[in-house]
Amino acid sequence: MMASGWVWLCLLLAGWTSNNSMAAKITNFTIGAVLNDDRHDTLFREAITELNSDFTLLPVNATLHSASMRLDPNPIRTALKMCNYLIAQQVYAVIVSHPVKGDLSPATISYTGGFYHIPIVGISSREAAFSDKNIHVSFLRTVAPFFHQADVWAALLRHFHFWQVMVIHSADVDGYTLLNRLQTQFQSNDDDGEQREIKFELTKEFVPELEDFSKELQEISEGQSRVYLVYANAADAAVIFRDAAKLNLSGAGHIWLVTEQALDVPGVPIGALGLQQMHASNEAAHIRDSLYLLSSALREMEGSEKDITAPPQDCNSSGAVWETGRLYFEYIKKQVLNDGLTGKIAFDDNGDRLFSEYDIVNVNRPHAKTKVGQFFYSKYQNVLKLNVNDSEIVWPGGLRQKPEGFIIPTFLKVMTIVEQPFVYARRINDPSVETCNDGEVACPWFNNTAESSTDRFYCCRGYCIDLLKELAKKNNFTYSLALSPDGQFGSLSPKNGTGKKEWNGLIGELVEDRADMIVAPLTINPERAQVIEFSKPFKYQGITILEKKQPKSSTLVSFLQPFRDTLWILVMVSVHVVALVLYLLDRFSPFGRFRLANAENTEEDALNLSSAIWFAWGVLLNSGIGEGTPRSFSARVLGMVWAGFAMIIVASYTANLAAFLVLDRPKTSLSGINDPRLRNPMENFTYATVRGSAVDMYFRRQVELSNMYRTMEGNNYPTAEEAIEAVKEGKLKAFIWDSSRLEFEAAQDCDLVTAGELFGRSGYGIGLRKGSPWTDVITLSVLDFHERGFMEDLDERWIKLGSGQQCEHDEKTPATLGLKNMAGVFILVAAGIVCGVGLIFIEIMYKRHQIRRQRRMELARHVTDKWRTMVEKRKNLRAALENQRSRLKSNGKVNDSMTATRRTVGNKMAGSNIRTANNTEENLATLMPGNMMEMQSAQYHPPDGVTGLFSANRRSKLTRGTSVDMTDPLQQQPAVVCGRPGLYVDFSV
Repeated sequence: MMASGWVWLCLLLAGWTSNNSMAAKITNFTIGAVLNDDRHDTLFREAITELNSDFTLLPVNATLHSASMRLDPNPIRTALKMCNYLIAQQVYAVIVSHPVKGDLSPATISYTGGFYHIPIVGISSREAAFSDKNIHVSFLRTVAPFFHQADVWAALLRHFHFWQVMVIHSADVDGYTLLNRLQTQFQSNDDDGEQREIKFELTKEFVPELEDFSKELQEISEGQSRVYLVYANAADAAVIFRDAAKLNLSGAGHIWLVTEQALDVPGVPIGALGLQQMHASNEAAHIRDSLYLLSSALREMEGSEKDITAPPQDCNSSGAVWETGRLYFEYIKKQVLNDGLTGKIAFDDNGDRLFSEYDIVNVNRPHAKTKVGQFFYSKYQNVLKLNVNDSEIVWPGGLRQKPEGFIIPTFLKVMTIVEQPFVYARRINDPSVETCNDGEVACPWFNNTAESSTDRFYCCRGYCIDLLKELAKKNNFTYSLALSPDGQFGSLSPKNGTGKKEWNGLIGELVEDRADMIVAPLTINPERAQVIEFSKPFKYQGITILEKKQPKSSTLVSFLQPFRDTLWILVMVSVHVVALVLYLLDRFSPFGRFRLANAENTEEDALNLSSAIWFAWGVLLNSGIGEGTPRSFSARVLGMVWAGFAMIIVASYTANLAAFLVLDRPKTSLSGINDPRLRNPMENFTYATVRGSAVDMYFRRQVELSNMYRTMEGNNYPTAEEAIEAVKEGKLKAFIWDSSRLEFEAAQDCDLVTAGELFGRSGYGIGLRKGSPWTDVITLSVLDFHERGFMEDLDERWIKLGSGQQCEHDEKTPATLGLKNMAGVFILVAAGIVCGVGLIFIEIMYKRHQIRRQRRMELARHVTDKWRTMVEKRKNLRAALENQRSRLKSNGKVNDSMTATRRTVGNKMAGSNIRTANNTEENLATLMPGNMMEMQSAQYHPPDGVTGLFSANRRSKLTRGTSVDMTDPLQQQPAVVCGRPGLYVDFSV
């Protein structure tokens, strides 16, 4: 005995020095159990014994031990008992159950075990609270919670094609958890991969311990769906079924799906369908499956983890977390038992069982249930499958044929909004006197947002009105039409400064159940699709930009724009260079007109410089040339080359002018949504959209357009009409809106144009309530309209109407020239006229001046003739004097005669100032005004500054006081110089 004591002491010391680690491998594992009776305790021990005999399920040399206790109605005593009977024996895990009836709950066991991270495995607890891992940190269960029935309900609804349901649930954790799971399952795909969402038409919750549910059922009866999902305990379900029978909601045409708790309640409607989880009450099977999962996880943990510590052995310690227990819990969650006694077992992240199987039960008569289907696990497909025998189901009212599950109202409240060309509205002042015309529908406007509600009556027509009438005709429903109360399509906006956002406009009418349908150019987008239904698009469109046309500025010299300035300068220079060369060629050529005129004395005018310039311009401008053409061959060759040059220049100018003016159209100033002026806003460039519209939501949703959204947010307009009018007036540079409307406006007003390509493509759809039975009907009708061309007819009738007639600037037709394009040409002609008139005055003045000069010349000629006559007389007199002198000389009287002669000449030149130099070689005289003298010399050498030549019958220009050198003694030349400088003098030899 002493030896064995020393051995145990050594083992204890070794364990202490290893800091509570396993110096020796742990081989004894205790599993605790909290069961309902002795029979299950016995089954628990037998299962442990069976596992100890199977070495493949446990760690090597490991042995399982059992420890058990009972639940106590007092939670404190239950916690103390767990400390004394289970934790004291260092249990690694605890299997817990509780009676189906009664208030006993394993929550105390879960709290206590979770404090030390001891795994707790529930085999009968199905409440949703145990899925909360913030409270039940180490709880798992081999039964599925009640809210997992939502998975089966969703499969059943899809199987029976019930797409719209009413949900009645308790206002507790289980009820809300079930509702959330239903929402998730209703939005998921079915077994065939088809995505079709099941809609909640109405959700009614109630506080447990219900006494009356008549009011809520009355509201439910006013809906369209006739499928009711009930999640309630037995007591509350009895009240609901009682009141439903009173309102006749449990008869034919109604479908009831009830939870497991309510399936056995007295008064459950005949024909109701319910669920029962398979093996849920077989605790013996759950005990065995739980032990297999625990042993499998223990073996896996022992093989993977090295530092496995023993569990706590009392509740008086400091409460340090047992890390091995935490690891053990994670290993248990990873386990998968494919062939368990309760089916395949696996766990989700919350420790809830997956792959639970259910029986589909039909209440076919009072207190009698029949299994009509199964929700089971398929090993081959590794999924849960639904199998229902529809022929065995008895529906409410004793029907064998499946009801539709809804009723479709034949009268619909339809909303629309004024948006040309889809909806036009005409005001009616007195509805009692004035009525709507053919093709119009009455559409009153109810201003629910004003302080004092006002009603106005309108008549509507347009694209959407024709579509609505065709839908009503095809689907046999009647309707009332009204305009949007606030003139908005609908957006989320804060209500009354509370910060809570609600939908306004058309969307708000549907959300608040004040309307059944929206027939308007309503853009389909994700935000709206969350709260209402949309049909398939009846028109596809996108977003584009509307702006006012920026006409190309036509200057007065627009006709010069086909050529650049340098080319015009070169053409002008070429004209004059060619004219000069033509003149020179014809001037110096032996066969030119200049030479011929001098040599042959022909009457044909010679080609002077002005005629050459006239010829060059005439060829260039293709005008007739009547005179002044070149005569020489060399000049004519140049003329032909110049004509070819002129032909090319004129043809090029004409072609460019046609392309530049005739085909030129005003271009948009914006290139599209990526234009820098939109991406990087400028102060003088404003753009906007409609506040709260789908376009506004699009910019808010796109991150890359956030800068544009912030810029537009303060400039947005309440309606599209106001924004378009602002663009026309120039207050707004660009309006971003739906392409259909903007293209229509651009077709009607030629001053407007759309810029860039479409972006944000979407479609217009018909809006309906969530879960409306009309959704599929309307969608099929819209698709049928597309197939038979009805939608194209509406496009031609309303959208494309007159678009080709309104604007002349269509892409396929050339534009026409106006005065603003050719104003420069007319101004050029006017300038030519003014220049011509001005030149004619100059010519007249010049001609008058020429006439006056000719008169003076005539006078000079007349004086010259008189002078010649006097000269002749003097010659005769001198000859007579010479004769007389010769006679007197011979008579000796010469001196007296010369004296007499000089006196006579001096008398004739009285009042003159004459200086005479006489010698044998030259005679120099100074001519003064009014002088007349004899010149003894005829040879003339013009002095500096004197122009002209002295020759027979020609005139020369002399200035006052000019000295004339006459050296020819053989000729005599009389001369007269008038008293004004610059006049002409005639010299006669």
